[in-house]
Amino acid sequence: MSVTRIASRYAKSLLDLAQEQDKVDKILEEVKAFKKAAEQRDFQLLLKSPIVKSDKKQAIIKAIFGGKFDELTMTFLDVVTRKGREQYLPAIADQYIAQYKTLNNITTVKVTTAEPLEATSLSIIKAQLMGSDSTNDNIEIETAVNPDLIGGFVIEFDDKLYDASVAHKLDLLRKEFSGSDYDKKM
Repeated sequence: MSVTRIASRYAKSLLDLAQEQDKVDKILEEVKAFKKAAEQRDFQLLLKSPIVKSDKKQAIIKAIFGGKFDELTMTFLDVVTRKGREQYLPAIADQYIAQYKTLNNITTVKVTTAEPLEATSLSIIKAQLMGSDSTNDNIEIETAVNPDLIGGFVIEFDDKLYDASVAHKLDLLRKEFSGSDYDKKM
C-alpha cells in the first residue's frame, strides 16, 4: 500500500473523530505543530528508526506533546505508534491539512515574484483569484521570492500554473527566434 494511501486513511479517521467531537480546528493546529516538530532531523530519525521500540517512541512522543495536545490527538498518536506506522505521521499530518482544506473549501495559492510583494499587490491578486471560477471562496496565499524570474509573477494552485514572469517571456522569445522559420536577412 502506498504511503499516500495509508496517510490518507489515517488522516480521514482523525478528521472524522475531530468532527464528531467538534475539535477540527484545534486538531488542525496540533497537527501543524506536530508537522513542524517532525521537520527536526532527530525527531524524523526517531520516527523512522526500526531499532527504537514502539513503547519507547510512545514515551518520547508523550514527553514532548503530553499536556500540550488534546486527548484525541495524543490517543491518535499512541494508536498509530502502537500499530508501527509512526514513520507515516508526517505524511498523515500533510493529508489531514489537505483534507481540512477540502472540507472548508480552501484553495492554497502560491505566488512567486522576483521581489517581495507589497500588501496592495497581494490584495489585488487575491481579489482577482476570488473572482475566478478556478478557485474556491476561501483562498490561502503563500508567497515566495525567486530573483531568477527577473520580473512579473508565477501563480500556482491545484494543478494549474500561470507564468507571467519576464524570464518565461524571454524564454518564449528565445525559442521563437531559434526556430528554423526565422530568416536572417540583414
